[in-house]
Amino acid sequence: MAGSFGKIIVGVYVEIKRSDGRIHQAMVTSLNEDNESVTVEWIENGDTKGKEIDLESIFALNPDVAPEENFPSPGTPPPPTPVSVKVNKIPKVSRLLFGLMLWAVSITSTRRDLFMQGVLEVQPLQFSRRKSNCVKEVEKLQEKRERRRIQQQELRERKAQEVDTTVPNYEILYMIRDFRASLDYRPLSTADLIEEHRICVCVRKRPLNKKELSIRDLDVITIPSKDVVMVHEPKQKVDLTRYLENQTFRFDYAFDDSTTNEMVYRSDSRPLLYFHFTMGGDFSGKSQDCSKGIYALAARDVFVMLKKPCYKKLDLQVYSTFFEIYSGKVFDLLNGKAKLRVLEDGKQQVQVVGLQERDVRCTEDVLKLIEVGNSCRTSGQTSANAHSSRSHAVFQIILRRKGKMHGKFSLIDLAGNERGADTSSADRQTRLEGAEINKSLLALKECIRALGRNKPHTPFRASKLTQVLRDSFIGENSRTCMIATISPGMTSCENTLNTLRYANRVKELTVDTNQVMEGVRPNIQVDDDWDHLGSSPQRDDLKLLCEQNEEEVSPQLFTFHEAVSQMVEMEEQVLEDHRAVFQESIRWLEDEKVLLEMTEEVDYDVDSYATQLEQILDQKIDILTELRDKVKSFRSSLQEEEQASKQINPKRQRAL
Repeated sequence: MAGSFGKIIVGVYVEIKRSDGRIHQAMVTSLNEDNESVTVEWIENGDTKGKEIDLESIFALNPDVAPEENFPSPGTPPPPTPVSVKVNKIPKVSRLLFGLMLWAVSITSTRRDLFMQGVLEVQPLQFSRRKSNCVKEVEKLQEKRERRRIQQQELRERKAQEVDTTVPNYEILYMIRDFRASLDYRPLSTADLIEEHRICVCVRKRPLNKKELSIRDLDVITIPSKDVVMVHEPKQKVDLTRYLENQTFRFDYAFDDSTTNEMVYRSDSRPLLYFHFTMGGDFSGKSQDCSKGIYALAARDVFVMLKKPCYKKLDLQVYSTFFEIYSGKVFDLLNGKAKLRVLEDGKQQVQVVGLQERDVRCTEDVLKLIEVGNSCRTSGQTSANAHSSRSHAVFQIILRRKGKMHGKFSLIDLAGNERGADTSSADRQTRLEGAEINKSLLALKECIRALGRNKPHTPFRASKLTQVLRDSFIGENSRTCMIATISPGMTSCENTLNTLRYANRVKELTVDTNQVMEGVRPNIQVDDDWDHLGSSPQRDDLKLLCEQNEEEVSPQLFTFHEAVSQMVEMEEQVLEDHRAVFQESIRWLEDEKVLLEMTEEVDYDVDSYATQLEQILDQKIDILTELRDKVKSFRSSLQEEEQASKQINPKRQRAL
């Protein structure tokens, strides 16, 4: 094989031809026997350059280094001719074209024809240059590309025949199917170990309901494992091309639409049995989880545990309460929606004044109370649900021993968060309702964060919801579980993402606590407009709440929440004073009746009559004037609330 390189050895200089047509010398650095080529190098403008050249090109420019066996020896005489004929000389062929020298010989016409035929056979071999490795690789890539295009075209044609174009958003449907086909599914099973958490955040996906099935809505939620939730959010590019943005969230537990209530209860609520709340968008399954699932299972376990010897000797009594919080007001659902007052006593214990506790002795009693309370809950219409609960419902199972509280299990069904984002509505009631939902969800999130960090201060006074649940946040043995229920439909994708982001923010700080200083309030510059309001525990907690969520709460939104809180407080004061004036007016009527009866006497004391009447009138004027001033202030607060709602920046606010 070495003979095929002729006189070419490493270190020899040969003539080479560049791609631009230039011809110059270069040194041979290696001999490539596998592809019959050589590698040469040369120096140009101070830089060393090199290339790989096939042997034919080298021999064409350097015939002196070609192998000698490829050429006829000049010393060999021509073959003898039997007949003496005129010898024709073949002209000398150019070295650059053939790389050899042909000697003139005298041959017969027959041999001359054969020789010329051989020359013609050599010529095409000399001109056909061998392809380099780079060209061969490019051709291979081109062939693979062509085959791949053909396969993709066949696949598209096959899919086009299988696709049901009558399905709305069928492109998104097949994108989701292709993505799910690449996932490795490891769902939660009964064999998995249950871990105890002080704060447990779970997500539960419900099946598509009848309404969603009727409009052929798509399922955009995937739960591939026991703690991962994926949302396939449809997006559209500028050129109207549709694609999926797959967002992933991680929680303590994730339950798909095939999970039973027993498995949910076993995973999150049963290990806690202290404090549990369910939140999510409208029509996402919150009330189903509570009224027909978690509530019944929790009540059953309470009565089962009380029959065990270790608890039976304690002689515990079971009571239940059920109340709702709507627009910052508390109503007893087991007492004809009687309005309740939330006060804080001298021991800093929150008391719900007037709340009735019902004695329960079995699970059926608990379910009956829940049914009675749910029939009285405040509901409204939203884009997702025609009968949406617009209040937070708090059901509590209380254990007492000789009248003293031994333990409490609170289950909270939170209002849907759709209307919580709409605080700029023209209707004041809807606006106040949404503002209270928004504020209470924000306060609840921060209280649970403080619970997870063991912070010394918990902003529970920022809303009525967190205020009535104060003992659940500050108790040494308190445990918290949140189940975020989500809708799988594509039409509810935005609300589902809001719910998942809210649940994620509740849990995220408990994962990495090293980045947070315990018990230290963040140093955030607050706008001057925030400081003109008076100071109170409620306002201080609300201000702290907004400082810790500066990205979510703008100064205008804080001002609006302050205006709403001030208006609610003044409303309670006006109503309380009005009731007092009404009761006082009854006494005034009795006193005036006595005075009028006195005037019927012939010789009544006129001076005494005038004095007493003047006292009654002065008292009336003072009390009614004070009430009138409060009513004027209350009307001013209504106007301030309306003005503050118009100043909210819609770009900053979002649903929690």
